[in-house]
Amino acid sequence: MLSLSRFAAQNSRRVVALSSTTFDLLQQQTRSMGGQKPFHIETPDNNQSTPFDFTPENYERVALVLAKYPDNYKQAGMIPLLDLAQRQHGGWLPLTAMQKVAEICEVSPVRVYEVASFYTMFNRVPVGKYFIQLCGTTPCMVCGAQHIKQTIMDHLGIKDGETTKDGLFTLLEVECLGACANAPMIQLNDDYYECLTPETTIELLEACKAGNPPAMGKWGSLPMNGQVSCEGPKGKTSLTWKEVKVPKVDPKRFEAGEVDPASVKEHMAY
Repeated sequence: MLSLSRFAAQNSRRVVALSSTTFDLLQQQTRSMGGQKPFHIETPDNNQSTPFDFTPENYERVALVLAKYPDNYKQAGMIPLLDLAQRQHGGWLPLTAMQKVAEICEVSPVRVYEVASFYTMFNRVPVGKYFIQLCGTTPCMVCGAQHIKQTIMDHLGIKDGETTKDGLFTLLEVECLGACANAPMIQLNDDYYECLTPETTIELLEACKAGNPPAMGKWGSLPMNGQVSCEGPKGKTSLTWKEVKVPKVDPKRFEAGEVDPASVKEHMAY
């Protein structure tokens, strides 16, 4: 009969082996959830001693965010506060920034960790000044996203998930960014650069190196082939009015405090 001590020893070794295998799998680079690990890794620039506090100017923004919610629902401002902290800290969130947000929202730190590790808009490891997120999902893939990715890697000398030695660029292949009509495309920090070719991709990278990335177009993105927004080769073929006529809305429509349901459409200028 197998002794209890021997049984425990054998199974403890199995658990250690399983834990080691699981950790190795987690360490592998994947596109899942933006490629970030679901746990915190202590590093010299990201630990309990990393200094972080909002600037006086950003504390004013904190107050504006919290003013939108009841005092007992401060946690509702968690996402905009994390975004504010990330922008202040050069595009990523150290552990202490998340803890500061937890303190302000009056929640336990783990509640903030859960949010920051769930949404891929938050970076919990340092990224370059220009964070390139390349869409690799089906529409972009069939339109040449992998050629764009290879162009970026060759031109910058980095691989997926890496940052250039000068800290200027980080490349990460991600899932759909919602600009399928103008594939292939990348998100560069907050901005969308679309309809890319290897040649225009290099032009974009060189403009960023010079500190002068192309400005966004009229509709908040920039197709790099010269088109406007999602217009086809024939240009604008619908909604062609020269001047938009905005319906008039009575600014005093709710002063009485009561609204007749039958008149809601009229009040909302439908």
